[in-house]
Parts: sequence; C-alpha cells; structure tokens
Amino acid sequence: MTLRFFIFLLLLHATYGCSKGPGGRFDPAAQAVAAPAPAGAGPFTGDATAAANTIDGRLIHDTVAEIAGDAYQGRTPGTEGDLRARAWLAAELVKVGFAPGAADGTWEQPFDLIGIQSTVPDTWKMSAGGKTVEFRNNADFIAASGVQAELAAIRNADIVFVGFGIVAPEFQWDDYKGMDLRGKVLLMLNNDPDWDPALFEGERRLYYGRWTYKYEEAARRGAVAAIIIHTTPSAGYPWQVVQSSFSGEQFELPAGDEPRVQVTAWVTEEAAGRLAQLAGRNLAGLLAAAREREFKPVALGVHTSLALNTAIRSTRSANVVGVLRGSDPVLADEVVVYSAHHDHLGVGEPNPDGDPDDRIYNGAVDNASGCGMVLSVARAFAALPAPPKRSIMVAFVGAEEQGLIGSEFFGRHPPVPAARLAANLNLDSGNILGATRDITLLGKGKSSLDAVADQVARFQGRETRPDQFPDKGYFYRSDQFNFAKAGVPALGIEGGTDVIGREPGWGRAQLDAFTERHYHQPSDELNDDWNFAGMIQDARFAFWMGLLIANAPDMPVWNPGDEFEAVRLKPGE
Repeated sequence: MTLRFFIFLLLLHATYGCSKGPGGRFDPAAQAVAAPAPAGAGPFTGDATAAANTIDGRLIHDTVAEIAGDAYQGRTPGTEGDLRARAWLAAELVKVGFAPGAADGTWEQPFDLIGIQSTVPDTWKMSAGGKTVEFRNNADFIAASGVQAELAAIRNADIVFVGFGIVAPEFQWDDYKGMDLRGKVLLMLNNDPDWDPALFEGERRLYYGRWTYKYEEAARRGAVAAIIIHTTPSAGYPWQVVQSSFSGEQFELPAGDEPRVQVTAWVTEEAAGRLAQLAGRNLAGLLAAAREREFKPVALGVHTSLALNTAIRSTRSANVVGVLRGSDPVLADEVVVYSAHHDHLGVGEPNPDGDPDDRIYNGAVDNASGCGMVLSVARAFAALPAPPKRSIMVAFVGAEEQGLIGSEFFGRHPPVPAARLAANLNLDSGNILGATRDITLLGKGKSSLDAVADQVARFQGRETRPDQFPDKGYFYRSDQFNFAKAGVPALGIEGGTDVIGREPGWGRAQLDAFTERHYHQPSDELNDDWNFAGMIQDARFAFWMGLLIANAPDMPVWNPGDEFEAVRLKPGE
C-alpha cells in the first residue's frame, strides 16, 4: 500500500466513522456473559484472561453500526462501499496494533473480478410434442450466464433429468452412468442423498450437495446448461434467497481453461412439476427413481432455447490482511488465521413482506458481526503482555456472497505458504440471541482442532456441537471451506442454540425464523433487540482456541482419511 493510499484510508475512516444504521443501542452492562472457570490453570492464565476480557461487545457493536450502515450501500464487491469497508477495517487493525499482512507488505491482497449482468427474458419456453410450457422469470426460474461472454445461449437443446447430478466413487454413486450429455440441458435435484447414514453421511450435506459442485460437474460432462430444482428443505433457504442471491450482477474470478456451462439456472418445485408433466411424467416418479444407485439419466423428450445478453465488466476487490508477529523465533513463521467476510449483496429488491422503500442489503448479521468479532479477537491478542509463539493473522475476505471468491483467492495465493498456515478459524454471522450453553463447530469431527475446542468449551462451561443444521451444508458454504481445500485444518465457529434463560428449542426456532425472513434480505440490520452476550462468548472462545493453537508444540492435523488430508500431506506443499 502506498503512503498516499494509506492516508486516503485514514481519511475515509475519519469521514465515515459515524455513519450508523438504524437502531443498535449498546449497553455493555446489559450483556450478561457466563463467567468462565477461574483463571490460572494451564493455559488460562490471569494475563490471558485479562486479554480475553477486552472482548466486551463494544467493538463488535461499533463495527456493525459502521460497515452495516446505509452509507456503505451493502458493500457490493468493487463499489465505493466495498472500498470504504476495507479502509475502515484496515484502519481498525492499525488501531489495535496489527501490522500489514499481505505478501507485499501492504494491508490488502487485491484480486480481479469479472462482473456478469445477464438480461433474462420475461419467460422461458419448454417444448415437447407440439405442446409448450412457459416459466416466468423470477417467479418460476432464475437464470444467469455461466460464461464470461456477451452472449450465453441454449439452442434447441434436449433436457435430461440426471437425478442428483453426482459422481462419487467413494459412495459407489454415479448419476451419469457414462451417458454422452454434451450439448444437453441437465435438470437435477438439489442436495445429496440424505436418507441413509451410511450413504453420503446421511443428513449431513457434503460438497456434492452444493449448487457449485452441480454446475461444475455438469460442465465437466459437456452440458450446455444446468437447472437445479429448488425446494426449501433441499436448499436450506426459501426461494426468495435464490431470487436475491442469484439475480443481478454476479462476480467471478477471471475464467481459466476450466469447462463451463453456458447457462446456470434454478427452477421452483412447482415449475419442475409442470416440466415433468410436459414430458409425460410426474416429478414424484422421477424423484423416486433418483434415490436408487441404479438410476440412469432420463431423456425427457423436451427441448428448449434461451439467450442471455450479458454485460461484462472488470473490477477489483481485496482481502484485508493484518498480522501480529509471533514471539518464538522458529514458530513465528507459522500462522493461525482468523477470517470473516466483509462484503454483502449491495442494493436490490426490498423484502417481500418488509419496507418497500428499503433496498439496501446491509448485511449486519451476515457478516458485519463476524468482522466485529474478529477485530475484537485481534485486539485481545495485541493486549497480551507478549504475543503467542506462532503469528496471528486476520483476513477480512471479499466477495464471499458471490461464491467464496476472496477466500478462494487467498487459498490459491496465501501470504505465507499454505503448509505454514496452522489453522483457520472462520466467523460468519454472529449469535444475536444471547449467551448459550453450547457452541457450534462447522467441521467438528474432521481434525485435531476438536480437542482444542473441547478444552476451551470446558473452560467456558459449554458444550461443543457439530453443525446443528447438517442438512444445510454450512461447512461448504462459508470461507473455512477454501482454507480446507488448501489443506489447512479449519473450523467455522458458529453460535449455539441452547440459549440461557430460554426454553428448549427457542434458539433453533429463532434461527429458522431469521433464515426465513431476514437472511440475504434488506431487513438484516442492526436493531435494539440484539443481545451481544453470545457474540462476546463466541469471540472469546475463538481467542482462546487461537491462543492454544499458537502456543502448542505441533500444528493441528486432519483426521486420518478426511477428505482434505491428502492436500495437507502432498509433498512440497
């Protein structure tokens, strides 16, 4: 970062330091946090406890009030709001005592983005045997260009139902059965097979169940397009989230030589049912067939065309990276990385049942809260009398909402070799419900990080739990996934659901309600009813975990046979 840009960063921080969103009064006295066990035993020393107790919720609140304010216009990648958020976060890292952490000695790790804005026709026609059905844009389908070109086109292509669209040799599962599907439009189910604990790990969604995998696999098969059938249970979110997340301008890293489909699309379950009827079939019958290992792709006898005129532009965003150098002359070259994404969805359509004049997707919970928690953790490390043995890195990654792009770039181009990244602790969407008896770990059961987490949980008088919504596949939906892909043992630290002072099931019901009403909507804003006690708890938990990892004699490892172990063990990595 040049001196001129650094001065600009500080000016931005001063200029926009008071742009608050609605609501969000913070009363630290009202934020009750369960008292930890007495300090002094093992690693939980008095000095470390004093540092942990600097995490009092105020910086979390102030971060959310700042970057989730309307002045930031939803922090879309490549916009002025994106630049302001990055500048503010870098300036805060200066204030807490961190140094620039990018490989070139600056605060930012920039990456190029390709913005893709598709003009989608009002209707999409499907034809068979002289009959047609028409789907309405936005109401029945969402479509976008799968290529970085001014035209994405399907030309009179046949539609083939491919079940779950999965090839998984380790589960003896192949939905494609070697069929030549070049030039076809593939219709597929969301999620992965979830009815047998011995098959695809039962209800715990794997990467095979993610929409990104399905589009990638369709492209590897030479398909011209891929259509995913949406249901709320199979996606983990309602149709309105598809509308808000996949409409408008989409961003990607510049394309390489990887195969791509021309068009990526979603359809509602009702629309898929009409398509099946057009083919002389019923959707229930197709779904039943797809549940069998013997399933083979079904040519529906339906063909379709679609042309998307697309505006392509280049822009940039960046990961904001800071570091606190470790105290051990050898172990300081190894790094514990905390991550949180700083972007959100910008300006779009209002909530379906909310304020019709509010079009700003502020992203307060998702993920200004995580940024505030990571900043608080960074400040706690800087408050220690001496840094831990290993270095502590903070990465506020960009363009997460566009497909985990910033963390993907970080994983491909880490500021230090990936083999020296000891662990990643990712914070995405803090707990605004209150202190809990439990804490959720996305990735529990995958690495030796479990033992560290359990030790911290016992200290806090809490219980660690695996993903409490395993059917939603959260491990693969946030930035810890890209660290894991690079071989780095990683956990997503999420709030618990057993809220102290509430009846059983209340916390889970509140999270379900948030997903239904506010997730990826303009109503995700800072409000006076937020309870910061859970975020204080969880940020302290993250601090303690990182401190133990940073001072341990050995780096964490993946469990034998884990899907990411081979990457970590690869020679030369």
